[in-house]
Amino acid sequence: MHVTLLNRTSRWFHFFTVWLVVLLLGTLVLAACQSPDAEEAAQNTPTDVPSETEETPDESTDATPAPEEAEEVATMVEGDQPVQITGTFEYTNDIIVDYYVEHAVALIDMNGFVERDQEWEIPVESQVLGYLDITEEEQVGEYQLLLPARPVGTFVDVDNDDEDDTGVQVYVVSYWPNLTGGPFSVGDDLSEGWPAYLASTTNDTENQDEVTGGKLVIWAADDQQEFPTGFGEDELLFTEDDPVGPVPAGYSVIDLDQEPFAVEREAAPSLTLYEPTDVAIKDFSANSYSEAFDQMFEIVRREYAFNGIEGKEPDWEPLYEELAPRVADAEENEDPTAFYLALRDFAFAFQDGHVGLNGGEIGGEIFQAEAGGGYGFAVRQLDDDRVIVTFVTEEGPAAQVGMEVGAEVTEFNGQPVTEAIAEIQPLAGPFSTDFAREYQQQRYLTRAALDMEAAFTFTNPDGARQTETLTAVPENESFSVTSLFRGADPTALPVEFEILPSGIGYVKINSNYDDLNLIVRLFERALSTFEQVQVLGVIIDMRQNSGGASLDLAGFLTDEPIPLGQREYYSEATGAFEPDGPPREVVPKENQYRFDNIVLLVDQACFSACEFESYGFSQVPDIEIIGQYPSAGVMAEVARGQFRLPENMSFQVPTGRVVLPDGSIFLEGVGVEPTQRIPITEETALLDAATVVQIAEEAILAE
Repeated sequence: MHVTLLNRTSRWFHFFTVWLVVLLLGTLVLAACQSPDAEEAAQNTPTDVPSETEETPDESTDATPAPEEAEEVATMVEGDQPVQITGTFEYTNDIIVDYYVEHAVALIDMNGFVERDQEWEIPVESQVLGYLDITEEEQVGEYQLLLPARPVGTFVDVDNDDEDDTGVQVYVVSYWPNLTGGPFSVGDDLSEGWPAYLASTTNDTENQDEVTGGKLVIWAADDQQEFPTGFGEDELLFTEDDPVGPVPAGYSVIDLDQEPFAVEREAAPSLTLYEPTDVAIKDFSANSYSEAFDQMFEIVRREYAFNGIEGKEPDWEPLYEELAPRVADAEENEDPTAFYLALRDFAFAFQDGHVGLNGGEIGGEIFQAEAGGGYGFAVRQLDDDRVIVTFVTEEGPAAQVGMEVGAEVTEFNGQPVTEAIAEIQPLAGPFSTDFAREYQQQRYLTRAALDMEAAFTFTNPDGARQTETLTAVPENESFSVTSLFRGADPTALPVEFEILPSGIGYVKINSNYDDLNLIVRLFERALSTFEQVQVLGVIIDMRQNSGGASLDLAGFLTDEPIPLGQREYYSEATGAFEPDGPPREVVPKENQYRFDNIVLLVDQACFSACEFESYGFSQVPDIEIIGQYPSAGVMAEVARGQFRLPENMSFQVPTGRVVLPDGSIFLEGVGVEPTQRIPITEETALLDAATVVQIAEEAILAE
């Protein structure tokens, strides 16, 4: 599992398409580990007793120096040398159980943190695994980890005396799930830097994951080594101003929350693993309406990912002045519906598809009240701006007045239909792109409250112009047929593949929000199968993938890194958005596959992490990208922007963004654009998913 990913775990979620990331994320972008050779694994076999050759402290000697021997020294806690570590943790964000099914903890070398090197590769030989049991219903985990008699970590000299000493090995206990291959972090699952997510230390995730507290595990080969006893004046660990004191040989647990640091030597210490506060769900559900709204508003105003970006950032002061009194009135009147409507208008103030409100039962009731009725038909606006009927329900209101598929609609309640469409506020918003908003406006033209009347002027194919007044009835068929996820199978595996009769390999990545191990294995299985049967080309279908965690699957198709951009978050320390870790890139996988022709299918139902994945594919040399639309252009990380509110409501706002070297925003509002766009005409407006696959086949066969 990539530490860089767990440090910035992304829970990409869109409330209206039922997915979480942040990405997001969120942003949290997650990954996992692979197994080492058996010989390497044997080096890490835990034992519950020290070896006979291990140097241990003299039991008859007091290892605690006299106070006069140092200005500040560590406090020794009586007890045996640690041989087993146990502990628990609690979590609020379901990232770990959403993405992983093979859980573990590990003792992880912290040399990367000591050196402040976020790209330091954590050696497989120093990783020691422990058993972890997670109770999802209670959102808790409990683990046990046996320490090896002699660990194989990196010795670091941290006593600041300018002499060349052996030093100590420094470790953290961390959550360590399996993604592909095996539980160790190696190969495609190489981990870099140091853990900060569900680790035994607390970390400042807004300041390069600096360690701020918690507990470390150290190992010294003799009793002649020294270790920091405090953070020093700069309040940073492992810097030149750290006060130091001696530590005994063997294992010790260092409690960084004591002043000075305490050295614990009990045989089976308990170390809590900490969920970072920024990733934890911000739970204001027990507060009053006004308290919850004010607390959320202040966080969002400060940390919203696209603050300072023209066209993205709301006008905060007027927005608060409008909404706060409405929230207060809802509270005074004990009116949850009014509270929901104020929150909905807050969401609509953004031009961002990652912003979303889950209104629970109240939201569902309001949707039914405002858009639960239909007129029995659906429309589509063409590239030439004509609006045509694409679907008519049997015996529905439209069918009863003779409306036919292919009819051109010209007016709605006496207004030009294109003007009427442009004025609609779709309930599925907000949106990051004009094309996404316009598509939903077309869908909601024919939605209304039950029994609402509307006049439509239309002309059937080979028919006369007519105006008919229709009454909305309880029907959902005309709405579902235009869904971006029409035809999607909720029981499907996250990755499906087949060899088409044409001899072309077809693989559809349905979701990145699933068992990540399974996604990687299935995708590589598809590529391996395609290579074995020597397919004529490959179609990669990303059209209905609503996001999750980016897995850099394009790394199987390239031997060159693909730059993706730099993730940034707001920092309390600087009051500005700061880089978070090294720039992201798709790293080539160890197993490589090559095909003469590859087509990538995209559409606006490809959100967030799907767009990261699709962008990686788009950079594979000579790939063709086909679609009616780009991907959704919804690119940010949302894990740090999750809020629980009163009345079982929840709100989401992205807080992490990705920028390119020139400072521009990566993919947000743009998406991955087709190199071969399918125009929206009378013929193509009615295309189904299978027909688009046929177009991709024809493109490959024409090569």
